Amino acid sequence: MKYFFETYGCQMNSAESAALALACRERGWTEAQDGLNADLVLINTCSVRQTAERRTLSRIAHYAGYKKRKHKFTLVIAGCMAQRLGEKLKKMYHPHVDYVMGTFARSSFPLILEAAENGTKVDFDINENAVFSFSNLHHEESMFRSFVPIMHGCNNFCSYCIVPYVRGREVSRDPQNIAQEIRLVGERGVREITLLGQNVNSYLWKENIGFSALLKIAAIEAEKAGISWIRFLSANPANFSPDTIEVMAANRVFCRHLHLPVQSASDNVLKAMNRGYTAGHFLELVRKIRSAMPEITISTDIMVGFPGETEEDVRQTLNLMEEVKFLYSYMYHFNPREGTKAFDLPDRISEEIKLERLSRVIALQEKHTAELLKKRIGSTETVLVEGISRKNADELITRTEKDEMVAVPGPGSMIGSFGRLTFSSLKGNTLRSKEIKKICPGV
Repeated sequence: MKYFFETYGCQMNSAESAALALACRERGWTEAQDGLNADLVLINTCSVRQTAERRTLSRIAHYAGYKKRKHKFTLVIAGCMAQRLGEKLKKMYHPHVDYVMGTFARSSFPLILEAAENGTKVDFDINENAVFSFSNLHHEESMFRSFVPIMHGCNNFCSYCIVPYVRGREVSRDPQNIAQEIRLVGERGVREITLLGQNVNSYLWKENIGFSALLKIAAIEAEKAGISWIRFLSANPANFSPDTIEVMAANRVFCRHLHLPVQSASDNVLKAMNRGYTAGHFLELVRKIRSAMPEITISTDIMVGFPGETEEDVRQTLNLMEEVKFLYSYMYHFNPREGTKAFDLPDRISEEIKLERLSRVIALQEKHTAELLKKRIGSTETVLVEGISRKNADELITRTEKDEMVAVPGPGSMIGSFGRLTFSSLKGNTLRSKEIKKICPGV
């Protein structure tokens, strides 16, 4: 039996797909090269933006059409969109979608596999589990990097965000299970792990182990397991504690890069978004982080066009960008999600104005990225080799702990290894180097 997954959206979806793929392999299934030759196709969906849902609906229609015309296989829709729309998805594509498996029903997946093997069907409730349960392992086979979920869900209810409605309330994972997974992936040759959560730094286990304490545990286990780099996603500025900064600064296993979503620099907009902090708080947090770790790079998320946003609000965001100078940003305009509080807010901004404002934010970020990367030419850094360049088969694509991408000539045998190189030039947003020296065995 063969399986094929298509995964959209966040890193948590990627981690959960890896756990589901492991369940397939444990039953003796193998991965198909494409969905058209699989016995089971699973589409792991995202609901964060309408564009993600439209793309997913297109893929569901593609497989439903193929199933109708030529090939019999089991079609499973999983993830946040499955949780949000539920049985409506099955009705939309009846009878070609076999299962809709929401974020709380993953424990039913082995039953789906068994039914596919036997040529039968199984019934289960999309919301069958009131409490989210974590898989024991989320490692993608043969990969040298791995995601390690530490918490699930979100209690913040930012007014524009659908996540609390499709992922539920915050559930923190047992630190012993987290430590065990770090050891397991280390045994599989993993070089870098990323601790995951929808609101990762709100982690709290039984009111006595918070996020900074967990980071200490992760650092100890990573060192024992031979894992050199730790990252974490995604941190909310409102929950970022001085203890977290202290632990990061004291342990070099933590990469010197931090993704810290600001969304807006207007206090009025931040309040309407229910973000829980002010622009002043964000700037002070950045100052403290850079004081403790001067070499760190920071990236962010920026939204424009939130209902009621003024030109002055946009100006404040551009000013904050000038002050912080993010290495890169995920920039987008407000995308109304039905079911969120912001969906019904008045004073909507027109698409034309949103796009114009977004273009200014993008232009400024491109300027900052180019300036920061040009300053890096001549520097020598350790990199993790990620793969072969899509544009040049003789070049490797590597990444620094600061999350800078570097292209360098080298053999594919170095993939998964650490190396040292010196930045010689810049092309687009990719630094370049003339040679790389291996400093760690390959995977």
